Amino acid sequence: MRIGLQLLLGYVLVAMLACYLVFTIFLQEVKPTVRRATEGMLIDTASLLATIVAEELTSLDQVKKSAFGEAFRNVNSSPIKANIDGIIKDKMAYRVYITDKNGLVIFDSDKQDEGKDFSRWNDVYLTLRGKYGARTTRTDPSDPSSSVMYVAAPIKIDGELVGVLTVSKPNQAMSVIIDKGERRILIGGGILISVALLIGVFIIWWINRSIKKLVRYANQVSNRENTILPKLGSPELKALANALEEMRLKLDGKDYIEKYIHTLAHELKSPLSSIRAATEILQDSNDKMLLQTENLTNVKKTQSRFLNNIDQQTERMSVLIERMLQLARLESRVGVNFKSVNMRELIEQLIDSKLVEAQLLGIELVTIENEAVKVKGDQFLLTQALSNVLSNALDFTPSGGQIEINATVKGEYYSVEIKDTGTGIPDYAINRIYERFYSLPRPNKGKSSGLGLSFVKEVAIVHNGSILIENRPDRQGTVATLMIKIA
Repeated sequence: MRIGLQLLLGYVLVAMLACYLVFTIFLQEVKPTVRRATEGMLIDTASLLATIVAEELTSLDQVKKSAFGEAFRNVNSSPIKANIDGIIKDKMAYRVYITDKNGLVIFDSDKQDEGKDFSRWNDVYLTLRGKYGARTTRTDPSDPSSSVMYVAAPIKIDGELVGVLTVSKPNQAMSVIIDKGERRILIGGGILISVALLIGVFIIWWINRSIKKLVRYANQVSNRENTILPKLGSPELKALANALEEMRLKLDGKDYIEKYIHTLAHELKSPLSSIRAATEILQDSNDKMLLQTENLTNVKKTQSRFLNNIDQQTERMSVLIERMLQLARLESRVGVNFKSVNMRELIEQLIDSKLVEAQLLGIELVTIENEAVKVKGDQFLLTQALSNVLSNALDFTPSGGQIEINATVKGEYYSVEIKDTGTGIPDYAINRIYERFYSLPRPNKGKSSGLGLSFVKEVAIVHNGSILIENRPDRQGTVATLMIKIA
């Protein structure tokens, strides 16, 4: 799945979840909030009416003939015709009834429950006992929308509790307001989600557009096309673009150096071959002169010495160029052939190839352990790398010394440890031994090309491994460990 689509889906899911939680809370709070507000108004109304009754009458028996009773009989004689935010109100929705101190209804604005005993209802029962009295009761037990809210207030005449005044209002009268509020919330929520999705789509489009610019730039760089760094608005994307540009410049520089090395090496091979051929001819001529002349002059001896020197240096330059070519090919991954390699056989063959040299130098080669395991790698490169490490050990180990080879499996890696009893690595060189062309003088051979350990390091990297060369704890030689990942 494309990253843009993943971002869009993730954004939509988060936005929908957030909106669902918010709207659920809002919708759940609408009804309780409206009802709490209504209950507060009922309390105020009941308290006000109870005070009016107490101030106007000396006895509750007079309530029907009083101005209070007359007002309730005439309150709905003419329609109100109030337009409240699109909701038409024609008549008063309040119902008021008054009970005496025994809970009997002596006045009902709807005239339907006069004479009944309401002493068991919570609004009357609790108020007569000095508590806050309220209740919600359904007129139809099977219909939740038929519930009515009742709130009572005590009637006290001359400080004596003589009855209870209850004000009620059907919840259905509030449902119109509640439904309208819920519709508005849902409409507003739909608009909010739509706007949020549009903003999300725009942001993701912008991110995708920036990423596509970077991908197009990277493709153009890989195809060697002339291109410029794209302009991006985000600081993070700018940082990524700058990193790509820096990588491109470094790759261009590396590519130039590799091409230069290839060109230089190939150009040098021809004259070196000519020099070497001329040296061999001179050597042959010199040998013939030795047979024909009994007394050699000093000039002839000098000539022979120079010819030998030319031959040696030509050989050294040929080896150096070959190593440079191998290293350049390895770094560019040209000709690397991965296949299953039997490491036990490889190490046995390597030890056999070095055995004669070790015997001539008076050095003992000892195999501690050589586990049988197969790794996925390039057999030629692994052989060359291990040969370089073992050759180093032979060059720095004096006659009578010993070299131990220990090849074991360590987790996901195949470890080849080559331990010698040589001179060790000086402190000043311990961090430079992998540098190209850096070489230490060898007891028997002088300086090398300085490319051997660089080659070993590149081989280890190609095989997802590592090379570590360090002095032994007793400083009597070194330990070289080449780690190759098995899979």
